[in-house]
Amino acid sequence: MKTWSDTQAYTAAIGSGTLLWVITGVLTGAQEAWDAQVYWVISYPLAILIAGAVGHFAPQRAWRWGLAIVQAQALLMLVSISDLSLAPLGLALFAVISIPTVMMSLLTARKRLRNDGSA
Repeated sequence: MKTWSDTQAYTAAIGSGTLLWVITGVLTGAQEAWDAQVYWVISYPLAILIAGAVGHFAPQRAWRWGLAIVQAQALLMLVSISDLSLAPLGLALFAVISIPTVMMSLLTARKRLRNDGSA
């Protein structure tokens, strides 16, 4: 099975993280996507699944892909808010929610590498 380049993987991760954040905000009218319940029910679980998919297609140092998805969203939050007083708390939350995305990337990459090694 073909492996993605780092550029392809970063494009998929950053692009999907950005799209999830923007589309959720636009559809719900929330200034920050995570203020909408749909972010936690649909968008965030999709981010975890996408992290797994990117980890499968780009298994080398796969932790980067889950982190890139969440970092893209953190950057969008920082540039879109008018009051930076809660930004440190928001960044701390992004650090916490990046754990499942990073873990999913690593798990699918590990499975892919194990399967490729046994073929």
